[in-house]
Amino acid sequence: MESSRDHSTEKKVFDEAKTGVKGLADSGITEIPAMFRAPPAILASLKAAPASQQVRIPTVDLKGGSVQCKNQRRNVVEQIGEAAEKWGVFQVINHGIPLKVQERMMEGIRGFHEQDTQLKKQFYSRDHTRNLLYYTNIDLFSSSAASWRDTLICYTAPDPPTSQDLPPVLREIMMEYSKEMMNLGELVFELLSEALGLNPNHLKEMDCAKCQMMTGQYYPTCPQPDLTLGLGKHSDFSFLTVLLQDNIGGLQVLHDQAWIDVPPLPGALVINIGDLLQLISNDKFLSAEHRVIAHGSSKARVSVPCFFTPFKKANPRVYGPIKELLSQHNPPKYRDSSLTELSEIFTSKEITTSRLLHFKI
Repeated sequence: MESSRDHSTEKKVFDEAKTGVKGLADSGITEIPAMFRAPPAILASLKAAPASQQVRIPTVDLKGGSVQCKNQRRNVVEQIGEAAEKWGVFQVINHGIPLKVQERMMEGIRGFHEQDTQLKKQFYSRDHTRNLLYYTNIDLFSSSAASWRDTLICYTAPDPPTSQDLPPVLREIMMEYSKEMMNLGELVFELLSEALGLNPNHLKEMDCAKCQMMTGQYYPTCPQPDLTLGLGKHSDFSFLTVLLQDNIGGLQVLHDQAWIDVPPLPGALVINIGDLLQLISNDKFLSAEHRVIAHGSSKARVSVPCFFTPFKKANPRVYGPIKELLSQHNPPKYRDSSLTELSEIFTSKEITTSRLLHFKI
């Protein structure tokens, strides 16, 4: 009880400083604060023997981002469908997004987090009615331990921010990259629709690609990376997540009860199936649990996840298992729920526990 109160006070003081984890790292600390120390069971999993390095998440070639050839498309649909069913995560290469655009996006996110602290403070908030905000750990006050990262969030669709809403350091590239992500997301939703045996536009017509949230994660150098996590185990509250990561690494996916490293592949993007897509596919597709290991590299790790999600935005639309997928042998496994209810449940507690069970029939 006393320790819990101490952590609560520590978190409150930390949050009110509005300087984030980067502020701690810049202060020259040699030991991480107690609020960042992960529970023993989690630390034990970090020390467990790594899975065979021969195991790799699937990689799918998108043929330049169009996949128009009938035979090629059938092959890509099969690969994506199998990856979505067995892994819930895969990498895409040859996706049509120029490497230069990816690099500029990474530079913009790094530039935001590494700019003068006073310039950043004006964006520090936990109010998700804002189009753009930055903070440390969405579950800071509900988690057993904080993770070693800072986060920038920008809601880019369906109501994109104005140019003046965005920080100058990433003003141009944010919206350019958002458009590239929308094009890629719509293509992947088409391929996933076909993998489900549906019309290519089925998931798009369900508005799965309508809401987009761009995120810039910043993982500073950690003085004790063996005592904390960059991001705890979780699955995404999204239909789909498209991740751009730098070359430092640290991303791991849970597969067959083993943590599998997802080493950076130049130019590739990592795609996660989200909880909402698992729900509407009636468990045909798997929402992959994943985490990020803290690091002691001399340079901060940066990643840019793009979530196709109505995260924390009120939305009365109701979703449940897709009717065309149901039959006597495949009855619905989840009840119909509004996006507002789904969002409230998924963001109400620590993000390391699955929420889909709450909606099981």
